[in-house]
Amino acid sequence: MENIRRRMFLIVLLTMVFHGTGTSVEDDGPLFLDYYKEKCPLAEEIVRHSVAIAVAKDPEWRLHSFACIFMIRGGPSWNVWLGRRDSLEASFSGANQFIPAPNSSLETLIVTFKQQGLDVGDLVALSGLTKGRSAGSHTLGRARCLSFRQRVYDVNFRGKYELYDKYKRYTTFRRILRSICPKSGRDDELAPLDFQTPARFDNHYYLNILQGKGLLASDNVLVTQDHEGEILKQVWAYASDEKLFFASFVKSMIKMGNINTLTGNEGEIRKHCRFVNA
Repeated sequence: MENIRRRMFLIVLLTMVFHGTGTSVEDDGPLFLDYYKEKCPLAEEIVRHSVAIAVAKDPEWRLHSFACIFMIRGGPSWNVWLGRRDSLEASFSGANQFIPAPNSSLETLIVTFKQQGLDVGDLVALSGLTKGRSAGSHTLGRARCLSFRQRVYDVNFRGKYELYDKYKRYTTFRRILRSICPKSGRDDELAPLDFQTPARFDNHYYLNILQGKGLLASDNVLVTQDHEGEILKQVWAYASDEKLFFASFVKSMIKMGNINTLTGNEGEIRKHCRFVNA
């Protein structure tokens, strides 16, 4: 219970800092790097310190939108523009509408990202933003058995990977996945999205999918369904150069963070992040 209360406190704190609390000097302005300079100058330090403590105590802590979680796990850091407000609608299905499913085809992924103003380059850099238990790119977090069962047991899925995987790396990996996830039952059993460095933000995700070891089907389609080869080139580039991946990831995260942003008097500041104000 204490662990749950600590998580809820941090979620509220992070929501206040990164999505706005209405405490800026101007209520009708755009986003600012120093949005809390006047009323709460230590806001970002408080959040960074609190998240660092939470991650140290509980490695399973995952947050989707906050730069500090990636930095703590060895990834890049970047300046977050602050002052966002919440929408006037709260819908679980609506929130998931533009998140690709774990078994999505490459074409579906491209179309879904394009609908949000993101291009193929953003897709590769942010390729972990699918329906699983993850944060950011699939270099962190874990996914439920339900998310990758079809990839492991369906002949139509399996055949594509085995044709691509001439060195049978996927065949060996599949046996590991089957030991975790049976054909039926144990839907909530978890497997790391990155078996090599599951708790560190790095470029091993791209090395994995080049070897047929991406956990989700939507990971592997970046190489198995890229008939023109341009995406595969980007995957190889990130697998070879972690600094390049970090730079591209930051650029795409900033771009994604500016999608449908509400500022000033738009939207509201929710008292509870999951529900609109009464």
